[in-house]
Amino acid sequence: MSVEENAVGPAEAAVAPVALGLRAQLVRFVLIGGVAACVDLGIYQLLLALGVWAPLAKGVSFILGTTTAYLLNRRFTFASSSGGGAKFLGFVVLYGSTFAVNVGVASLVLHLMDAPSVNPPLIASLLSWFVAQACATTINFVVMKWVLFRS
Repeated sequence: MSVEENAVGPAEAAVAPVALGLRAQLVRFVLIGGVAACVDLGIYQLLLALGVWAPLAKGVSFILGTTTAYLLNRRFTFASSSGGGAKFLGFVVLYGSTFAVNVGVASLVLHLMDAPSVNPPLIASLLSWFVAQACATTINFVVMKWVLFRS
């Protein structure tokens, strides 16, 4: 028996989360982000189909999508079995900040492309979405990995 097994007991050692390497974390983070984006988009479209006011529908879908991302990343990407209030508060601050970054970067890209903010051309809207999403996703990963779920 190792010292670690004596300290926590064999049953606890068997259920302890396994730490993943950076590449595995990135892959899982991206896959979970895809699942969370589907939750966000699916709830948004459902609420719109039910006649819910678009800003309210987006707010609800964003909260549900980001909560999905937080819970799945905490468990499967960053192997954190604890989810105390401080971590959840950090998550709320992180996602509030990245939401602002996402909206700001998308608007900036549209502005730099001289595209209108209402009904922009398809290429401009896709490029602005992609750049904004890439910035927000990068910030999310870095903060989750090295702040919220650091070992």
